[in-house]
Parts: sequence; structure tokens; C-alpha cells
Amino acid sequence: MIRPQDLLCPRPEGLYCPPGDFYVDPVRPVGRAVITHGHSDHARAGHGAVLATPETLAIMAERYGADFAIATEAAAYGRAVARDDVTVTLVPAGHVLGSAQAVVQWKGLTMVVSGDYKRRRDPTCPAFEPVPCDVFITEATFGLPVFRHPDDGEEVARLLRSVTQFPERSHMIGAYALGKAQRIIRLLREAGWDRTIYVHGALERLNGLYGRHGIDLGPLAPATGGAKADFAGQIIVAPPSALQDRWSRRFPDPVAAFASGWMQIRARARQRGVELPLVISDHADWDELTATVAEIRPAELWITHGREEALARWAELQGIPARALALVGYEDEDDD
Repeated sequence: MIRPQDLLCPRPEGLYCPPGDFYVDPVRPVGRAVITHGHSDHARAGHGAVLATPETLAIMAERYGADFAIATEAAAYGRAVARDDVTVTLVPAGHVLGSAQAVVQWKGLTMVVSGDYKRRRDPTCPAFEPVPCDVFITEATFGLPVFRHPDDGEEVARLLRSVTQFPERSHMIGAYALGKAQRIIRLLREAGWDRTIYVHGALERLNGLYGRHGIDLGPLAPATGGAKADFAGQIIVAPPSALQDRWSRRFPDPVAAFASGWMQIRARARQRGVELPLVISDHADWDELTATVAEIRPAELWITHGREEALARWAELQGIPARALALVGYEDEDDD
């Protein structure tokens, strides 16, 4: 009898597939890796061979250089790839550009590794696609009932109301360089902000990559040069670390905003000196996590990282056996 742990099992390097001899999102260099998305806590350099979506490979090359792995193979969404006796198919995860779930199949057993995901619409990447499976391996970054994220459009509307209310001030949004920054820019465009958005230099390369992959970010300009007064009434997007950096002093009385699911915890916002918390996350909240598990209805639920206990208990109350995997190395680099 085939057991799920015969197909995927936790090791110090990450989630390992013995019959296919590869890891999914390993946290240290390995011979063969399947990478779900380009955030640095999941996509590391130094592997022998990497299988990922074309967009994720492009992101890794942009961040680590063209020689980030000895060999790479691009797999478009939905294309089955054989790894020895195992078949791997990547399907959209709805997290960031190129993000994927890894569907791993062997001898009639199907296991899905979600990677990081969310269920709500994102104008910068394809939506999450639920896949029927025997075992669903989910993240649980926001796996507590207290985490229920508000509507993205309402949060952006709050930002634009503040811009109108304080035209003499600049508004500086802290947003992670991969995924969150581009999503915020697109949401602003959809809300009607067609003016130039100023960006920190750390975002320019990834903004360009998104543009080359068909994500129109509208008019952007470096947040350098010009007089301080020129930035009154303007929106600047920068890495979160820039909010309290000397770099921010070039702008007139900036309103510090931070786009993150963690901004639902007001103590975190105060601790970081955030005046305008924007609760916008690239991860599933509690309702999205539970709705996804209920929709897929796997025979077993495995939880890779995050707040495992509450989600495992919820699943067991639904009659779905659940276990938390002892995987380390995922640091929420992306969100927040």
C-alpha cells in the first residue's frame, strides 16, 4: 500500500520526493528542485537543476544572476513534466507573478504543494486553481480566525482619501519588491490614479520584469531628483525598510503607509511607525484557507508553515485528518 510519505516527506533541506529524487522549495542547495515562486524564502540559488514557471525562472535570474542554477527547465501552467516515475504539473497559485502549486502524482496518488497562495483577485497574476487531490499541503501564514483581510479596493480607497485630505504631504507606501509593490501600483491604476507613481530604486528591475511579462504599471519615475516640494500630493512606493530610513527625508512630511496582512495587528503598525496601515496581503486569510480546504476536500491536510495548530484543529472537526510538517526556513519575506 502506497503511503503519502512515500511520495513526499520532510527533510532538513525541505519537502523531498524520493521516487522522483527532487525537493519542492528546498531551503538549501540540492541536486534537483521544483520552485513554486520567486520569493527568496522559497527560491534560493545554488541548486543543480530547477523546474519552475518561465516567470519564476526570470525572477530568479533577475535576483540572483543568470547562473543561479546549473540547469533550468521552464514549465508553463498545466504542462506535465516527468521526473523519473513521478509527474509534476504546475498550476496557478494566485500569489505573485509566476507563482504555482506543484501537483505531484505517482502510482495513482496525487499530492498538491500549494506554495504561498491567496484566493482573491490579483491584477498581476493568474488566480489560484483548486486541484482535487489525496493530500493538500497548504501554507498557513495567516492561519488564525482573527485574520480576516478587508477588501483590497477599500484599502486603496482609504489611501486615496488620505492623499486628498493631505495634499501638502507625500504618501510613501512600504511594499515588498516582488509582487506586493506591483500589485499596489495596479490597484491604484484601477482606482483611477493615472498620475506618475514614484518608485524606490530597489523596485525598478522587478517593475521592468513585470512590464516585460505584460503587466502594465502605467507611468513610473524614480523617486530621486527634483525639489522636496515637488513630491507634495504624490505617491511613492518603496521597500518597507525605507519607511524609517534617511531616504524618506527627501519628501515633504511623508505619510508612512505599509501594505501587509500583518497591519491588521495595530501594535505592529505602531512599532514600525506606520501612520496609515493598509491591510493588503498576498497570502490567504483564515476564511480563504478554510474555504480552500473545504472546496478541495482532500483525504489528508498537511500544513507546511505558519499558524498550524488552529487550521489543523479546524480540519479535524471537518473530518479531515491534518498534520503539521516540521519545515523551517520560510521567513515570510514576501508578506506580509
